[in-house]
Amino acid sequence: MTSGARRPGLRHALPSGRPEGAAAVVIGGGLAGTTAALALADAGLRVTLVEGRPRLGGLVFSFRRESGAGELTVDNGQHVYLRCCTAYTRLLERIGAAQLVPLQDRMDVPVLDADRMRLGRLRRTALPVPLHLARSLAGYPHLSPAERVGVVRATLALKGLDPADPALDGVDFGSWLRRYGQSARAVEALWDLVGIATLNARADEVSMGLAAKVFKTGLLSAPDAADIGWSRVPLGDVHDALARTALEKAGVRIALRTRAGALTRGDDGWQVTVENGPHGSEQLAADTVVLAVPQREAHTLLPDGTLDGKDRLLDIGTAPILNLHVVYDRKVLRRPFFAAVGSPVQWVFDRTDASGLTQLAGRERCQYLAVSQSAAQEEIDQPVAKLRARYLPELERLLPAARGARIHDFFVTRERTATFAPAPGVGRLRPAARTQAPGLFLAGAWTATGWPATMESAVRSGTAAAREALTELGFPQGQLPQEAA
Repeated sequence: MTSGARRPGLRHALPSGRPEGAAAVVIGGGLAGTTAALALADAGLRVTLVEGRPRLGGLVFSFRRESGAGELTVDNGQHVYLRCCTAYTRLLERIGAAQLVPLQDRMDVPVLDADRMRLGRLRRTALPVPLHLARSLAGYPHLSPAERVGVVRATLALKGLDPADPALDGVDFGSWLRRYGQSARAVEALWDLVGIATLNARADEVSMGLAAKVFKTGLLSAPDAADIGWSRVPLGDVHDALARTALEKAGVRIALRTRAGALTRGDDGWQVTVENGPHGSEQLAADTVVLAVPQREAHTLLPDGTLDGKDRLLDIGTAPILNLHVVYDRKVLRRPFFAAVGSPVQWVFDRTDASGLTQLAGRERCQYLAVSQSAAQEEIDQPVAKLRARYLPELERLLPAARGARIHDFFVTRERTATFAPAPGVGRLRPAARTQAPGLFLAGAWTATGWPATMESAVRSGTAAAREALTELGFPQGQLPQEAA
């Protein structure tokens, strides 16, 4: 491998006293692991990134599929971010992908009421918080005038909460909303419209602390905080191809199709046993190890005594996301995306250009829609035929242009453990980046970032793990990777 630039004098700060400088092993090549590996390599460490899959990106990835319309590049699910996701934005810039994952000029969310077939919009203005949403809320047709006034009262109450208050972690968001007079319609048409997509759970199943984080940061921190961004190219182009290029340029050795089997610590640092199929096992020596894997895998790999209450990791639940993919023989949606209320359909995105469909000869008029269904516990294991029978007629109800259209392809992607479950009490289960063992750190969206299970949380966790590791190695504060605002 190619070594990164070595920090002068680093070897003198290391307990192991290795003359070649510090070595780090990052286990897991998702967003958390990629972020940690880049930060450690940028600081001059010799980094090996170990990933069991044949690609980087974790649960943010693409694959190729031969469909009735030709070969498509398919994202496993629709991933979006907001302008307030400053850590994720910084990662995009670091890997040279910012222009491929642009943000809206201003937040604009079309919301279709399926029962009344009426379109509303949640749009911001340039006015200061909270006036930036006043005009949109005043004209939001999916709520009555009384419900709109109630939303304002609840919003002002939210503004006064501290998401980090431990007392909020044990309260569910749904009960809090009812306490502040929110009707079932208001919850469906506004609070859950946002909350299900960002938290992957309905209000009654969400920690009030995490809900407060989402709504305060996204809607009440700055006028432009909730401007929405999404990738205009396949996610694999960003979080596999470009990320891999950036890592290699930083001097990171990337070991794909390689799984960590055991971690042991001796007087001279850590030994990481990895398995790489036909190549057999290998021992990697490291001064620093970052475990950037899901919580159950982390529980398996963590040696006893390295994390207080290690078994609490097993109490952090998971939540699924279901994605339905439909290729029509004509254009049926003229917007880049919309959300629905009064319908089993949640969010629908146009993925035609990103999939490469428009580049296929004779398919210029076809359209590929992705339907993103969060909190999908009831449907995640249903057969494709049943999902097709339910959702194609529903899409025809929402999109009249789809009536009579030919379906070139309908398929399903399932992420059964897409996120950690944001249930009340989850905050006390999420561990910090630093463990009780020198040189061993945790990263992942499920760790104690203060954010729900988003790409932003994953990136923040990788930065936090790298900061802790470099601090332990003796790096001064001014040379640590910058924390996001």
